[in-house]
Parts: sequence; structure tokens; C-alpha cells
Amino acid sequence: MSPLPTFIAALRDRLGARLIETHISWVLVIATHAYKIKKPLDLGFLDFSTAERRRFCCAEEIRLNRRLAPHIYLDVVAVTGPEDSPSIGGEGPLLDWAVRMRAFPADATLDREKELTAAQIDAIADRVAGFHGEIERAPDDSPFGTHEAVMYPVRENFRQIRGLAAPVEAQTTLDRLEAWSEAEGERLADHFGRRKAEGQVRECHGDLHLGNIAWVDDAPLIFDCIEFNPALRFIDVASEVAFLFMDLVSRDRDDLAWRFLNRWLELTGDYAGLDALRFYAVYRAMVRAKVNFIRAGQDDAPAQAEALRYLALAERLSRPGRPALLLMHGLSGSGKTWLSQRVLEALGAVRLRSDVERKRLFGLAPLAESTAIPGGIYTEDAGRRTFERLAELARQLLEDGYAVIVDATFLRQPHRAPLLRVADKLGVPCRILSLKVDESVLRQRVSRRAEARDDASEATPDVLASQLASQEPFTAIELPSVRVFDGADSAAWEQGIAALGADLGSQPRSSAVPMP
Repeated sequence: MSPLPTFIAALRDRLGARLIETHISWVLVIATHAYKIKKPLDLGFLDFSTAERRRFCCAEEIRLNRRLAPHIYLDVVAVTGPEDSPSIGGEGPLLDWAVRMRAFPADATLDREKELTAAQIDAIADRVAGFHGEIERAPDDSPFGTHEAVMYPVRENFRQIRGLAAPVEAQTTLDRLEAWSEAEGERLADHFGRRKAEGQVRECHGDLHLGNIAWVDDAPLIFDCIEFNPALRFIDVASEVAFLFMDLVSRDRDDLAWRFLNRWLELTGDYAGLDALRFYAVYRAMVRAKVNFIRAGQDDAPAQAEALRYLALAERLSRPGRPALLLMHGLSGSGKTWLSQRVLEALGAVRLRSDVERKRLFGLAPLAESTAIPGGIYTEDAGRRTFERLAELARQLLEDGYAVIVDATFLRQPHRAPLLRVADKLGVPCRILSLKVDESVLRQRVSRRAEARDDASEATPDVLASQLASQEPFTAIELPSVRVFDGADSAAWEQGIAALGADLGSQPRSSAVPMP
């Protein structure tokens, strides 16, 4: 990093603080508080070049971060005094401004976590989904979210990286990624307009990666949002999600990336945003590449290798997906949702749950009870609408290049047929994952789940009895696509998932998620 200004070094020594330096700020951490001072930089996408600009951005940092961490971000304070003997809010001339925060353990950020857990990822997804539902929409007459606004930072990444003396061996990769980004941006031009019109361009966090998420008091603490450039935080919520998705993939945790994405989708229902997910993930990888090239220019030697690693990741993320349709099949309690969770993490897929989408049609959250809905949500008409919705969502996602899992009982051939026709029309492989479990085990599971009320399914023992009486066999046309799993032996699922991945041309990845 660059040499420390005299007043920063002196303040560090006076406070007995630990110094954390980033490419844009200095953070002085003591036992109870932290003081963040912005570097006097103008990087194009960021302007801290004057004391007044730094003061304004400090105030914005407090305002914006209080949305997710109100008890951490306290106020803006002046750094005053002679440069060789500065203080916080003391006598003497103004030296600079600082954001005053409550300190939390430095090793609490999740980029330092040796083994992320499924519970942590779920909690983050829940927090982010709730946040996205609360934050301000971009005004209709603002430039935010337009094709030009989306493409500007994408193009700036390439321009700035080339100006940061990127090595010669990176130039060909940069050329390919730039051409791909331009082509994808043009393809998505109408998509960007629709997303803004639908209210999905919002005042987001803007810098959602594991380094800005701490685990404190058994909950995620999301901090350090983008305060210095409104164009980088008034973005599509899908761009926000793509950053953490990319960050998890960069750490070889594709399984958790897909877990996070699917949890967020289940809560928000925002499947329409996925058409641009790959585009945004590549853009986010390029952001991290640029940051590391900046650090490399500030005498951070390891950053050069990190920058090149992110360029390689961007190339990987730009490759087209392998669309495939997977239909779960089995009675209530057979383990369909557990198995589909394992499959989506191992192979990388988007899951559509009939229990969740049925409730969404009636304005209900996944865990909400449906008893208050007049006439109920399990009528024949509601079932028809649910399966029509599943088929339409599956079609859209397959066309976007995703592997899709549809999690429903699919005990009747008329429910399976529309999905099979979608796969046939699009020319994508389709497999039916059928779970077989003894009836006594099914009854125990359904009864236990009905008592716990911790799942979107509202199946009861009576519902199970009805399913047992009305289930239909597979047709001769369907049978070659059926893959049978033992719903009572989850330890054997890994082999079946590996075989499924080989069948579909995907490479399963390991997961730390516990089995049922």
C-alpha cells in the first residue's frame, strides 16, 4: 500500500489502534470503536478528492448503512489538531472526517470463515430478500437501470483495467470478455428496461460480498455499502445477488452459491431477473479484478495474481449453461425437497417448488398458513393454475440456459405432461427423479412436519392417504427418463446424483450441507 499520511500514523499511535487499509480508505480499530477515514482519491467511479466530498460521503455512509446495521454506524466525526498530534473531535484545525462505528471482531467477517455453513447462507439470503423488499425504488425519471447506465460501469471496468498496466497475457482475455459483455448487454437491452419498469432497480447495498458480511451474535451483519456513487447502488436487485453468487463461486463453493440464489428466489419469486444473472456475475468478477489491479498498483504484490484469477473466473462465468429439466416425483414425505436441495447444489440448478408457487399465487409467504384464504388454495382450479405457472417458469428458465428442478408430487400423468412437452419443444434433456419410501415412514414424516409447521408443504396424513389412492403409474414414454432414489437412504444419494450429473454432462460438486 502507499505510504501513510502523517496524521493517520500519528492518530493510529495515539489511539493504540490497529490499522486496516483498503484501496480507498484507512480504518483505525480500537477495543470498542472503529474510525474510517477516506483516502483523497479520484478514481472516476469514486471522488474523495476534497474534504467536503469526503464529509458528504461519510454522511451518506451513515445513512445508507443504518438500513442493515443501525447499531454499528454511529456518526460522522472530525479529525482535528496538528498533523503530528491529531485527535477525534478535539481542538485545532480540521484534518479530515471519519465515520465512527461500533467495533466488532475483525475475524467475524465471512471471507475469513474456514467453513461456511448452510445455516449462515440461509440467514444471509433471508436478510437480503427482506432488505430488497423494503428499499427505495429508482425514480421512473432517473437514469438508473437504463441500458446506458448498466453498461457504463461495465465498460469502465475494461477501460480502467487497461489503464492499470494489466499484464500482456491478460489482454486477450480482456478482449474476449469485453466483446462478450457488449453482446450480452445488447441482448439484454429490453430486459433492463422491463426490470426498471417493474420496480426491480432499487437503492441496494451495492457491494455485497463475504468481506462485507460478518457473523455476529449468530446472525449476519451486512455493512460497508456503496455510499460514494449512487449509480453503483441504484441497481437491479439481481445484480446485487450476482455479486455474492460470484463471490461464493470464486471460493469454490458453487454449492452454497446455488443454495443462496435459490433461497433468495424462493422468498422473492424474482425468477425474471435470472436472464441477466450471468451478465451481472461476469461484471462483478471484473469489479474484483479491477480492485485487485488497483491494489497491485499500490504495492500490494499478491493482488496481481488475484486480479488474474478473477479474470479467469469471469471467463468461466461467461460460458453458457447446460439447460435440463428435472421433475421430482413422490408422495408427500418421501424426501423430494431434501433430494432436490442436494441436486441443485451439486449440479447447479434453479428449483421451482409447487408448494411455494401455489402460495405465491394467493399472496402468501412460503411458511404462511393458507387456512385464512376463502375456499382454500388446494382446489382443482388452484392446482391447474399452479402447474401452469410452474410450466411457464420452467420454460423461461430453460430458455435462459438454466437447469431447472420442479419440485412437486407429480403423481398424475396430466400434471407431468405439460412439463415434459416444454422439455421436448425446447430440445433439452428431461429426467424424472422418483423417490420410493415405505408407507409407515411417510406417515411418520408427514405427521411430524404438520406438527412442526416449518415447511411450505401443508400435507396432512389425510392428504397422504388420498395420494396413495390416486397416484398413477409412469407411461411407457416416461419410463426411460425415470431415475429411482431410495427416499429412506439419503447416504446413497451421492452416487445417484453423480450418475445424474454424468448423464446430463454436469460435474457434481461437493457440499457441506447435512443430509436429512
